[in-house]
Amino acid sequence: MRFSSALQIVLALGLVLTAGAAGQPAAFFLGRTVWAVKAPWFGGFSGIELSPDGRRMTVLSDRGTIVTADIRRGSTGLIDGISVRSAVPLRSSRNVRLTGRINDPEGLALAPDGSLFVSFEGVTRVARYRSPAAPAQLLPRPEAFRHFPENRALEPLAIDSRGRLYTLPEDAPDAAGNIPVFRWNGRAWSVPFSIPARDGFLPVGADFGPDGRFYLLERSIGIFGFRARVRRWDIEGGMARNETILAVTRPGRFDNLEGLSVWRDGAGRIRLTMISDDNFFFLQRTELVEYALVE
Repeated sequence: MRFSSALQIVLALGLVLTAGAAGQPAAFFLGRTVWAVKAPWFGGFSGIELSPDGRRMTVLSDRGTIVTADIRRGSTGLIDGISVRSAVPLRSSRNVRLTGRINDPEGLALAPDGSLFVSFEGVTRVARYRSPAAPAQLLPRPEAFRHFPENRALEPLAIDSRGRLYTLPEDAPDAAGNIPVFRWNGRAWSVPFSIPARDGFLPVGADFGPDGRFYLLERSIGIFGFRARVRRWDIEGGMARNETILAVTRPGRFDNLEGLSVWRDGAGRIRLTMISDDNFFFLQRTELVEYALVE
């Protein structure tokens, strides 16, 4: 999501530059890495996927670039360096570079065959890419996608072990005030369930973990900065059950976390790796933030 100039004024006044840490006992903060590359494409990262060992990264910029990178980790498993492999602009179904209103990608999911799925917020849609440089293959667009509020449409995107895609609008609640979850089964879209909206947080990133559970990254913003929250569910019988709040941060603890990747480290722990969208604004930063779960 791109923020207005009003937010930039708030940031410029330094109102979000506070410190602190918070989190529920099930999730423990491991570390934060500030990532910077001097390149015009760098920034605005809203989607992230890590390899099963946490050492290869694919990230998506909301200005339409897919970046792949290697992550160096020390003996403790914490990030101690990132090396870019490639930065490729996304292309339309007509094989031209995305520009204008159609160039607002937000969510990223990697399929087992190596293809990528991307959700878009401007002209609301989901597309498949055989590779980052390939032309888009557009999935059918359900009628509901055409009526989401501008700049409040599809953000999170996740793929389960059966290859089904799940996506959510950032701020388009259903009639009961809940967040509808849209699922693509390879043939059609459906809304198998909705999840409760709570405490002013809005969904921005999602992933299925190696445990098969659905993890959702949410964000809120106030005058003291960004807050992040991670919830998860068991998907059983086509329904979301056993909601658990894993982590909640205090305002200003981190930048604008928007992307989430869930993986298992060498010690057997589930890790949550999140990336921030700096909005291409000089007072914000691209951060990779990691938590570990202890069950």
